Amino acid sequence: MSLQARLNAFKADFEAGKPPYNVPRPVIDIMHRATAELIASGAAQRARKAGDVAPAFSLRDPEGNIVNSTDLLKRGPLVLSFYRGVWCPYCNMELQALEAAKPEFDRYGAALVAISPQTAPNSRKSVRQNKLSFPILSDVNGQVGEAFGLRFHLPDYLVELYKQLKNDLPTFNDDPSWTLPMPARYVIGRDGVILYSEVNPDYTRRPEPEDMIAVLQQAIVKA
Repeated sequence: MSLQARLNAFKADFEAGKPPYNVPRPVIDIMHRATAELIASGAAQRARKAGDVAPAFSLRDPEGNIVNSTDLLKRGPLVLSFYRGVWCPYCNMELQALEAAKPEFDRYGAALVAISPQTAPNSRKSVRQNKLSFPILSDVNGQVGEAFGLRFHLPDYLVELYKQLKNDLPTFNDDPSWTLPMPARYVIGRDGVILYSEVNPDYTRRPEPEDMIAVLQQAIVKA
């Protein structure tokens, strides 16, 4: 089953209020409203895209080690995923799909990393729960997400809903701002130029990991 098919199946059960979710319809309507407004804002179109130079970053992995994008790109292309956090089931399914595709990325000498605004303990939880062999980097205060044009402020009504659902982003992220990155996937060439980008203001939509393979093949030919 493709990643998007898995996401669609989860979304159907979640929005139908099936156990164990039992989510009332007004909650779903608020989430739909927030997604529609983010799409309409055009924020995704303003994010970094293919042909742009990717912002360099230096972030810590869950063990406190510094991971530098410049160093990664010296060794090969980079597959980069921005995701919301361990609390997001759609993000966890994406991470699992990326892990399954990692052997193919390895064949082309590509590094795979994920970036989230969450704290290191939550990133360790993500790695453990999803059985990941690639690092999740902590984007403190969402600065790298901001540089890529992905960071947005949650509207007040969504903040109130998250509080009711005990989805405490300030604690998850150690950041009082109530901001998140739009989920995004990038392939960055060794010269730092973005070869592929997909930014999803609808967090239930994610590209297939296999879509990266053709881009990586082209990157090898150009290298």
